Amino acid sequence: MTFLPVVERELRVISRRAGTYWMRFGAALVAIGLASWVWAVARYQTGALSLALFYTLSGFALVYCLLSGLFLTSDCLSEEKREGTLGLLFLTDLKGYDVVFGKLAATSVASFYSLFSLFPVMAIPLLLGGLTAGDFWRMALVLVNSLFFSLSAGVFVSALSKFPRKAAAGTLFVILAMNLVPPVLGGLWVWKHHGAGMPPHWLFIPSAGYAFGLAREQIATRGVAADFWLSIEVMHVASWILLLLASLIVRNAWQDKADSASSLRWRQKWMLWAYGNAVERSRFRQRLLDLNAYLWLAGRNRLKSAYVWLLLGTMLAIWLWLRFKYPNSMNDIPVYIFIGILSHSLLKLWLTSEACRTLFADRQSGTLELILSTPISVDEILHGQWLALQRQFAWPALTVLAADVVMFVAGNRSNSFAEGGQEWLLLFLAGTLMFVADLLTLGWVSMWLAMVTRRVNRATGGAVFRVLVLPWLLFVGCMTALALLDIEGFTPSLTFFIILWFAIGIATNAFFFTLARTNLRHRFRSLATERFMAKGSAWRTFFAKGDPDASTVLAEPVKLERMAGTTK
Repeated sequence: MTFLPVVERELRVISRRAGTYWMRFGAALVAIGLASWVWAVARYQTGALSLALFYTLSGFALVYCLLSGLFLTSDCLSEEKREGTLGLLFLTDLKGYDVVFGKLAATSVASFYSLFSLFPVMAIPLLLGGLTAGDFWRMALVLVNSLFFSLSAGVFVSALSKFPRKAAAGTLFVILAMNLVPPVLGGLWVWKHHGAGMPPHWLFIPSAGYAFGLAREQIATRGVAADFWLSIEVMHVASWILLLLASLIVRNAWQDKADSASSLRWRQKWMLWAYGNAVERSRFRQRLLDLNAYLWLAGRNRLKSAYVWLLLGTMLAIWLWLRFKYPNSMNDIPVYIFIGILSHSLLKLWLTSEACRTLFADRQSGTLELILSTPISVDEILHGQWLALQRQFAWPALTVLAADVVMFVAGNRSNSFAEGGQEWLLLFLAGTLMFVADLLTLGWVSMWLAMVTRRVNRATGGAVFRVLVLPWLLFVGCMTALALLDIEGFTPSLTFFIILWFAIGIATNAFFFTLARTNLRHRFRSLATERFMAKGSAWRTFFAKGDPDASTVLAEPVKLERMAGTTK
């Protein structure tokens, strides 16, 4: 019998997939572009330039490695459980580790290829001096080990979960618990001891960032070389433990288990809280159906808006506690900016996830196809989806805007931002207008990507990249171009940069808003009735005109059309 037959089969499939090699090429191209940007902007001495180049590339690679499990493996086994195909694998003599390592190979080979394509670019700073071959290989070991841990965490959580959002949230929790909790504990230790001395080094051992910081030879030789290897070993052993637990869990994870009496009682209470009793449900259903039929389907859960208020209430409680503990520090402008960015970002991400989830679930289950067989039009469905989003996020968004006004007034009184407060007023107006524009654009783009992708996590990530990440990349590119041009007599001010950032963000929002809204209104019916879509090019995929995950079309109708065309 072949050892790990599923792994062998998946490797053969991946080797024939063109996307495997294009992804490796794209990762190398991005690394070359990032290295060129650092080379052009960082006008230092040769040794300092090599360090800036090396750590910039390594830092971005570390973030990519730690987040890979969130997007690649967090839904690999839970998807099989939802589709009912996981149990079929165990009708054979396959073991749990066969399935786990097979899914790990199927979802992670391309990510390892992409990481390995970065190493030649990361080795360029060796030619500039200031680094040794040992620095490079230790950093490469940190990145590979971090990627292996992230993917293993995704597989483990996927074995426990069934729904994609819970799997993604669980994977993110495991990754943050391993890599973010140790630095937080160290910061609390410093705060408790009023900054006297350094926290115990063993607090940072499980974190990949600790090994990342100790990768250089000059640091590793200062009596902490053992800590570097111990950190590597702890993360590596933790990865194998997660894979072992997933292999033990997945064997029985596909089976339906009878609910106990206590779990049934809790489920009934939860349903009562979420939807109300029979009388309340009837009144609520009638009220929503009078407004929009799809609104009742998408917005009947009353607890969704309560969750958003709970988040804002928690943030307010934390701020009040800090305000009471540190009354002077909490009145600074940077604190207000941080609170505004955090609250805006959380609401944007939550709305993106919610807009993707509803339409995606209804399309996968065939509900949209049934709805479109009724007199309900596409515009009514889209309007109902927007009404459901408004019920959940409208008042919390207005509350955040009101908090922005309060922070603007408080910051304006402090007079610590700039002379006359002109930049503070401009930043406030640009931030609030961009917040509203991003929410509207994210809603439309999320709904559109939910109709053209096979995985809801990728739809969410695609919307976030287009609306939130891409404008910042364009902004950094414009700043780099201005720095390289070095126009004589032109010194950009803070006002100029705020206006530039706002103009780029609004232009990007207008483009993707128009694109997504037009595509939804004209192609919604055809997409809702298609289970598989043709594979599009990378350019068409970026503009949401094809599905990068779909591999086939309904083959027979296409063949018949081609035969009919040749006959004519």
